[in-house]
Parts: sequence; structure tokens; C-alpha cells
Amino acid sequence: MIKDTSRIFMFFFLSLGAFLYSQDKNKKNILSTQNVLSKIIPNDKIDFWVLVQNNYGRNEELKISGTKKEYLPQSSGFNITPTEDSFYYIVYSKTGKISYITEVAGLKDLIGKVDNAEEAALSAVLDGYLIDEQFVDIAGNYYEDKTNYYLDLGKVTSKECPYEKKHFTLTVNKATAQVSKVTENGTYIELYTKKCANNPRLLKIEKKEEPVDEPKKKPVKKRK
Repeated sequence: MIKDTSRIFMFFFLSLGAFLYSQDKNKKNILSTQNVLSKIIPNDKIDFWVLVQNNYGRNEELKISGTKKEYLPQSSGFNITPTEDSFYYIVYSKTGKISYITEVAGLKDLIGKVDNAEEAALSAVLDGYLIDEQFVDIAGNYYEDKTNYYLDLGKVTSKECPYEKKHFTLTVNKATAQVSKVTENGTYIELYTKKCANNPRLLKIEKKEEPVDEPKKKPVKKRK
């Protein structure tokens, strides 16, 4: 009886452990511009770097790493999500020389080797995907296990009629930082305008049938 009870408890704990592991594996972590950019780990020997957000002409330093040096505020920068009214730029110092990143493409050299899920997402953004903060449940989150990052991201697949976005799950290997699998999950935005000849609403408009003329009745002759 004691042995049977021990086996039951052992089975229970093993099952609980497997359940918790699966729950942790599928736990989604929300991605946003700020947390992705602030989690960058530069691979080069950099003296310091600072992430700055310009919002309506006001600069705010969101992250400072290393000993801060004097730099010039920038009047332009980059966005990595399509809905932002502000922009970002990064200032860094390498061997005493100040440099500025004001375009998304400039982030590639700063990232270097992918060190975390945020850098994996940023690398995907550089390849044409987007972190859609308006639809984070399907196109702005990730989960991970011991081997891979699983990134749920969006992509603009058509700017014509209709304007279209699809969402994808990218499987990124942690060791190699290579995308081993891309799963398309379907369209989540499809916008038509009046200019779209293929607008379903316009195609459903039925032509009104022309009224058929009824034959004229002959006048009834009155008896005298």
C-alpha cells in the first residue's frame, strides 16, 4: 500500500512538473519598441550608449549604459512600429568617438550577435517584419523554450487594394540565431477604399432593374 501511495505521489509531481513546464513554454511576453530597443546588448567594445526618444520635440533618455558623454540632440530618427508619433535615436561611443544611429538599418551593426529574444525580434524587423503594438496578441509577442525563440510578428503584405497585414510565427534557434521555420497564421487586417475596384462592398451592389412599361389600356366606349 505504501509503495502504491509513493508511486501515486511520484506520478503527481512528475505530471505537475510537465504541466508547469508547458505553461512556462507557452507563456507570451509582450514586445514593444521601448523594451526591444532597451534590451540591446552591443557586441563591440562600446564605451557608452544611450537610447533617446523624441516625443513632440522633447528628448527623453530611456536607457544609459556606461559613462555618459556629451552628445548633440538629433532632429530625426527611426521607428520600428507603424503607429508611433515619436521617433528614436541611439548615441554611442567607441574608442572615444561619438556616433549616431538615426535609421533602422544602422541597428544591425550595433546588435551584432543575437543575445536575447528582443534582439531576435529586432533582427526580424530589419528583415521586413513588424511589431504591431495595436495587435500584440497576434503580432507583438514571443515565448521561448530551451532551444528556440518563437516570435509572433506582423508583416505588410500588400499596400495596394486592399492594404493587407498578415501575422507569422518565426522559430529562431538560440544557438545560431537562424530562423528555422516561418508559419503563416493568416490575414488580420484588410482595408479597402472607394478607389479599390475589387472592394467587396462595391461588387455586391446590385443593378436596379429598369421598370417595364405596362401596355396602355384602350379607352372604354360609352354607350349612347
